[in-house]
Amino acid sequence: MSYKPVLFIFLIFLPFSLRVNGNSQVEIQDTLRSYTINEAVITANRSSSLLKDTPEAIRIVDHDLVDRYQMRSAPEALGLTPGVFIQKTNHGGGSPIIRGLTGNQTLLLIDGIRLSNATYRYGPNQYLNTIDILGIEKIEVLRGAGSVQYGSDALGGTIQVFDTDVFLEENPVWHGKFLTRFASHNMEQSMHSDVSDSSGKAAFRAGVTGRNFGDIVGGDSTGRQSPTGYQELDFNFRGKVKLSESAELTMVFQNAQQYDVPVYHKVELENYAIYRMDPQKRQLGYVRLNKQLNAGVFKSAKFTAAFQKTGEGRESRKNGSDILRYESDRVRSLSFQAEAFTEGGHLWSASSGFEVYNDLVHSSRNDSNTQTGASTEGRGLYPDGSGMTSIAAYTLNTIDLQKWIFTAGARFNTYVINVEDETIGTAKLTPSALVGNLSVLRKLTPRSNIFISAGTGFRAPNIDDLGTLGIVDFRYEKPNYDLHPENSFQYQAGYKYHGSRVSGEIYLYRNELNNLIVRSAIPGDTIEGYPVYQKENVERAFIEGIETNIGLKPGKSWQVDGSLTYTYGQNITKNEPMRRIPPLFGRVALEYSHKKWWASLVWIGATKQDRLAAGDKSDNRIPSGGTHGWNIFNVNAGYVMKHFQVDFSVENLFNKDYRYHGSGINGYGRYAMLSLTLNI
Repeated sequence: MSYKPVLFIFLIFLPFSLRVNGNSQVEIQDTLRSYTINEAVITANRSSSLLKDTPEAIRIVDHDLVDRYQMRSAPEALGLTPGVFIQKTNHGGGSPIIRGLTGNQTLLLIDGIRLSNATYRYGPNQYLNTIDILGIEKIEVLRGAGSVQYGSDALGGTIQVFDTDVFLEENPVWHGKFLTRFASHNMEQSMHSDVSDSSGKAAFRAGVTGRNFGDIVGGDSTGRQSPTGYQELDFNFRGKVKLSESAELTMVFQNAQQYDVPVYHKVELENYAIYRMDPQKRQLGYVRLNKQLNAGVFKSAKFTAAFQKTGEGRESRKNGSDILRYESDRVRSLSFQAEAFTEGGHLWSASSGFEVYNDLVHSSRNDSNTQTGASTEGRGLYPDGSGMTSIAAYTLNTIDLQKWIFTAGARFNTYVINVEDETIGTAKLTPSALVGNLSVLRKLTPRSNIFISAGTGFRAPNIDDLGTLGIVDFRYEKPNYDLHPENSFQYQAGYKYHGSRVSGEIYLYRNELNNLIVRSAIPGDTIEGYPVYQKENVERAFIEGIETNIGLKPGKSWQVDGSLTYTYGQNITKNEPMRRIPPLFGRVALEYSHKKWWASLVWIGATKQDRLAAGDKSDNRIPSGGTHGWNIFNVNAGYVMKHFQVDFSVENLFNKDYRYHGSGINGYGRYAMLSLTLNI
């Protein structure tokens, strides 16, 4: 990939960045940002509510934290939140594990639109990494909920990414940003630029990001892990138009593309000479109308029409083989949402709506002989032309009695799934689900509350479950059309406290899972040297745990933020541990700020995980006997001037070897990172 087009675009944007309204200023904070419990969140109720008064375990990662800690990707940024464990099969991926679940059992959203589609697979995946972390406003992580609000897949929780918004201003204002970042060992070179303009009638923001990631250099004896590096180019545009005093139209387009993304453990452990994704890409465009109604209890309405395309090309060749295989999976998603916000005085409010999603899957395979040039077309990983349509209606209600807050909601979701395959056959499935939730929050003092909540969840079988045929990870999968939705019942209790110097949260939960769709081995059957598996609804399990977080401000310039998470999962059917359960893990950050500069010392660690399922023991990414415990320390510092910001980090100070449980690569060794940002 050439970076000439990227540099050309930066040169176009920079002149606009230098045009600035004379009254605009960059805000400089004298102290570290406050604990986020007083911020507003949207994901829990699909409407704005204060985090401290929301009866859910929810946390925010905003762009200030992303910039301050120089987070490389959206998955890695989630490591800043309590309760989220990040598995990385490869450097170009990153799969968040929330309350013991990951992959298609954790829902991903962008601006309220599903990123999760009909081909998202069970277990770790790379799709969250297609979001440009340098262009977002914030990420909200809702742990343990989301099925009522957003539908299928939110058994473990919901992650929603918010694009940076634009606002209509009375006086015309231009803003510009240019960021460049470098890491030692040639592990990263990144550039990002965006420009925004706003007036009373219209506003827009446009941005571009170019990134080159070198191979990861691990700690101590690990050394350079090759191949792991890849390249990335992202574009985005956001516009807003004032149609009337009561109506606004928002238009968004995002394009993310990653090139030559290798899967390291395939090359290192599975005898592949080549195994990479090229390309790994996503496009999203949507139009959203926000309308103020003020007609009795009907206060506002929102209508969203969206178009999304995701694509993944996989190129692979075994050592000693002349056959180069190229597989391509593409998904086209169309959606429409209509939502109304209603309110009856200060007592009752509700968000209710209707939504439709349609996914169309195209999948193909080509095997070419590198010696003769001959090629053969074959069936792709999924049945080509398969489709999945979701139709749903929901309502989320809140009753606020000052001291007591009650929330309750319900969703009905039905599906039409068509799977067509010339060799396996044709199937049409119409699963449906009715789910609900209920919570009660009691305000103990103006600074503290306690709540209990319960809710049901579901995950409809998708095209990946029903129609996968081929090599996936370290197994060969066959289709099964006789599948039904997974379902869950989760209940939790939580306590939140927010004081001027002490803040904290603690959550206890249990999630009971039924009709789990799992891969079952077909005894004695192998294809291409791999054991053969087929998905079935055959298991019951439970996951329970505790999540804690505490923030301390012992002085004006000092702040401590720490979290600790424990997860226990048990497969009832097999009487063994559940797969991929994280060990006990935590993070503590000690931060100091003085006027224009700040510094922090961060500890991140995990204990050994040797409580393994049979599937963990056969996973070549998990060492024999389990994944070892580890502790690493990072140092971060920054300096802010009126229009300029410098951030510097040294990660893994003691150059320790470590690996997140279930990952296919080891973590970063000791390295330095420098970011330079110009804000105008």
